[in-house]
Amino acid sequence: MMYIRDTLSGQLKEFTTKDNKVKLYVCGITPYSTTHVGHARSTITFDVLRRYLEFAGFEVQHVQNFTDIDDKIIIKAKEESISYKELSTRYIQEYIRDMKRLNVLPAHKYPLATEAIPRIIEIIKQLVAKDYAYANSGDVYFSVGKYNNYGQLSNRSLEDMIAGSRVEISEQKRHPMDFALWKAAKPGEPSWESPWGNGRPGWHIECTTICLDNLGETIDIHGGGLDLVFPHHENELAQSESFTDKKPFVRFWVHNGLLNLQDEKMSKSIGNLVSIGKALDKYKPDLIRLFFLSAHYRSPLNYSDQGLINLDKGLDRLLAVLRINPYTDFGQLDSSPFESKFIESMNDDLNTPQAVAILFELAHEINRAHLNNISVGEAQKMLKQIGEILGFKFNQPTGNVAGLEDKVFDLYQQMSKMIEPVNDQGLSNLIASVDSNNLDSIMDALVAIRRKLRDANSYDLADLIRDTLAKLSLIIEDNPDGSRWRWK
Repeated sequence: MMYIRDTLSGQLKEFTTKDNKVKLYVCGITPYSTTHVGHARSTITFDVLRRYLEFAGFEVQHVQNFTDIDDKIIIKAKEESISYKELSTRYIQEYIRDMKRLNVLPAHKYPLATEAIPRIIEIIKQLVAKDYAYANSGDVYFSVGKYNNYGQLSNRSLEDMIAGSRVEISEQKRHPMDFALWKAAKPGEPSWESPWGNGRPGWHIECTTICLDNLGETIDIHGGGLDLVFPHHENELAQSESFTDKKPFVRFWVHNGLLNLQDEKMSKSIGNLVSIGKALDKYKPDLIRLFFLSAHYRSPLNYSDQGLINLDKGLDRLLAVLRINPYTDFGQLDSSPFESKFIESMNDDLNTPQAVAILFELAHEINRAHLNNISVGEAQKMLKQIGEILGFKFNQPTGNVAGLEDKVFDLYQQMSKMIEPVNDQGLSNLIASVDSNNLDSIMDALVAIRRKLRDANSYDLADLIRDTLAKLSLIIEDNPDGSRWRWK
């Protein structure tokens, strides 16, 4: 059974669905500046959650929005003398490119706030008709006093609330905590026609509309950073349930802890951030993932160069055990207990620090078994499978190289005819288990075939394998302990 901590109840709750389908909504970025590593931590958190849910047999429908119209976007576009659309498109493309480098699975849908404006207007009209909202001088506000449970998500009362950074104080409000659903247009700003005059939507109503239109009136998991609990998610919850008259709007509210720099929250507004692009230029994508996943997703985390450097040797150990000769004539390392422990850890509110520790335990056992001449091929496959659930590429480039598996398999078929593996049981087993759609499987067989050719003094064929693979950015390295392959 899988348990996830729900922010609303504050409790660990068993996660199940009636039809084995999961509706997952994650709040995306406001694309007015470069994506920073704090965004990456949140995105990786929900990427791993999605990967594990799919591993557990759930069918996940993942939607992540982009808030492509916002005060900050408008201000930055004016500073650069470009349209808001050009600015937001630039940073959306940058975000998607950076997340691909981090091996993040793309969401099934990336709706834009501006695409939802006609529907946003309809929902606001209904909230006004139901007396949950009111118009004043071209603005429309949600009346928090009309929603009896306002403050339940952030565990605050109206009397004790302190306005967050995005709560606007205005004399046009009936209550200081009322929030904007629609904002009247200011001179020179982009705007859309509405029953209340030209304007644009408020921040919170965008996510409500995108959720309702893409996932329905009740979703299974709503995710985002801890800084979104109030006011964004609090307001989203209030207006959504007021509009639909259905509870719950969200079955599980899931929030990741903040990423700090020198013990301060990383934020664009105060400028203490590290862009994910610059981080990726310095560190391997797997290393950045390992850094984030070594802390529990709900815990705060301090980002530092030294923290990443300290983990680099550990990542190298994982890569090293995947390169050793997988098969011998003696036995087979049983890796099934590690899979069980991994599942137990992940079922405990996505306990990735424990899952990472199990990954290293398995690597240690693989290395020890190899030194004792025990076959480790199945254990290596288990290590890769666990790593894949955590999103590690293990030194492989992200994205598919067109036709690569086919090209390498053609070379394998050609070279396998040049040897006689009958008297080498390990090689025979390896060749018999080759999966033509799995690059790791093909490459392991080619390395073994090349070793056999070198033993038979067929250096011309061995060199042909090495040189052909090098043209495909696949490098074979020879050392006293044997041969291994890696990406260029």
